[in-house]
Amino acid sequence: MTDTSWVLGVDSGGSGMRVAIDTPDGLARSAPASSKEPVRTGAFGIDAEHFLEQLVPMARELLEQAGGGRITSVAVGATGMASLGDDLRAELPSALRKALGVRRSALAADGVTAYAGALGDRPGAVVAAGTGMIAIGTDLTAWHRADGWGHLLGDCGGGSWIGRAGLEAAMRAFDGRRHGSKTLLARAEELFGPVSGLPGQLYPRTDRPAMLASFAPEVARCAPDDLVADAILRDAARHIAEATAAVCPASDAVSRGERPEVALTGGLFKMGDALLHPVRTELEDRLRHVRLVQAAGDPLDGAVRIAADITMNRLRLPLDPRMLTVHTE
Repeated sequence: MTDTSWVLGVDSGGSGMRVAIDTPDGLARSAPASSKEPVRTGAFGIDAEHFLEQLVPMARELLEQAGGGRITSVAVGATGMASLGDDLRAELPSALRKALGVRRSALAADGVTAYAGALGDRPGAVVAAGTGMIAIGTDLTAWHRADGWGHLLGDCGGGSWIGRAGLEAAMRAFDGRRHGSKTLLARAEELFGPVSGLPGQLYPRTDRPAMLASFAPEVARCAPDDLVADAILRDAARHIAEATAAVCPASDAVSRGERPEVALTGGLFKMGDALLHPVRTELEDRLRHVRLVQAAGDPLDGAVRIAADITMNRLRLPLDPRMLTVHTE
């Protein structure tokens, strides 16, 4: 056993939780551990008890694999933290102190950890798109966000949005209505069986966004040869660009004459050029003053970075009651 000090990063989203540890100097990053299910959302928002049931065993296992030591800081990035994170903010800091001996913790919207992973602490905007979609921007004095409102009220252009639109096109083809896609209908039946039974499969599930998002890659696969699928991805690109334009700082809002940067991050963009090409085209048309850059890392990388930053007292990203809070015990 060692007395090594570790920082812990947590990325909790619609498809599950990932965690990793590192030393504050960033020289001993572990492989991530993953949960098998997403954290539940209940009457008080994201369920803190279920969150801890998943996190604590994974954190202890990572420590054991690393040869021991202690976790000094934790940074949590969670989908829905801004609007559904009251239970986490109330319970997590003291619970982490009790379970893992952690004295410093940061609780962030997943868009903030996506930002930190993609751009670090440079001004600009990041689109984090996976099951959901949120755009977040900062001039390093305040945060600005657009969308990220969940699959019922928003997440426009995200995985669940694309998947739902693709399944709607499949149902239209099944019914014989206009704007349907027989290609998407065939793909839906390959994945889910007869689509007449799809509502019964979908509506009772607590992980509906993830199930809808599972069809998004099928839309991308069909897009090169299917006009309906292609139109869905172009609509998604417009939604993504609109959200980015709403949060990106203007050139004169950035100190030292820096040019704002924009990065794309999240599993949705792994679908490839069928989505990336229209997104880049829309962004270049709407945001001529920015520089499109490759994301340096993902939301888990961002969570680990924030945990290290609060350990070393070097956090430059702005604090906000809903977007990023730091707790010290």
